[in-house]
Amino acid sequence: MEENNQNPRIDLTQFSEKIARLRENISDIIVGQEQAVDLVLTAILANGHVLIEGVPGVAKTLLARLIARLIDTRFSRIQFTPDLMPSDVLGTTVFNMKTQEFDFHRGPVFADIVLVDEINRAPAKTQAALFEVMEERQVTIDGETHRMGDVYTVIATQNPVEQEGTYKLPEAQIDRFLMKITMDYPSIDEEVKILERHNENAAFVRLEEVQPVISHAELLTLRRMLADVFVESSLLRYIAAIVQQTRQSKAVFLGASPRASVAMLQASKAYALLQGRDFVTPDDIKSVTPAILQHRLILNAEAEMEGHTPLKVAQRLIEKVEVPK
Repeated sequence: MEENNQNPRIDLTQFSEKIARLRENISDIIVGQEQAVDLVLTAILANGHVLIEGVPGVAKTLLARLIARLIDTRFSRIQFTPDLMPSDVLGTTVFNMKTQEFDFHRGPVFADIVLVDEINRAPAKTQAALFEVMEERQVTIDGETHRMGDVYTVIATQNPVEQEGTYKLPEAQIDRFLMKITMDYPSIDEEVKILERHNENAAFVRLEEVQPVISHAELLTLRRMLADVFVESSLLRYIAAIVQQTRQSKAVFLGASPRASVAMLQASKAYALLQGRDFVTPDDIKSVTPAILQHRLILNAEAEMEGHTPLKVAQRLIEKVEVPK
């Protein structure tokens, strides 16, 4: 894959060390999960929201909190529960006896990086409170619009196995997530490393002691660099061909929309930047696409009965498309 020789090259020198330190600080606390870490960083860099799915105990919440600590921004955490109300998330208007006026008390959704823990625990009414803020980065309450900051990102977690007392996310909301990232069990070597750390009573780094590596302004600078990352026209057609496959597959009842195509383009640019490049390769696209497609594909009943999952179907469809030379 040749890079664009006509466009001015992006100077990534100043950020290469920062990105290396970011990964190093994460590996000091979380063993393994390198792919999930890279994808979460990619989504934040691409200005997208993230849904992290995994069984209990694989460090979903820890990863989200850690990344929020490493980026010098305001952070808040919302634990979704069945009795949570929309006003508990967005905030509420309270009458001030002294001023004889109504004051707006902001909810925890007002931050730069918001962790929504176990998002499928709250009922649809509370989940819907996130619709506007995720899509438009603003909240409208009592007719007044409150805009969010310029790095606003929602990182949500959910447990795929414990479904009692949970509420499935509507397709309209789940489509607002740029990526759905699956965190699997550690390998046996990684699990041994976890046990060794505990057995040696290693002095684990406390989250409160973690110092930011990337500032608010540096994150915005990196995001602006995405516009200058070069993508060959053959790769644009490659992205479109993959999305077309999702609409033609017999296993898929509802394929991906053009929003998925745009997400693949932005995420592959961000992934290339994280690898220290100012141009996109087919491997960048193949790395980010499964996480972008898996929550956007609705399989038909026959495919589900045969044990197929959206992630496996997405990976199979990617392999069907010829890679540009």
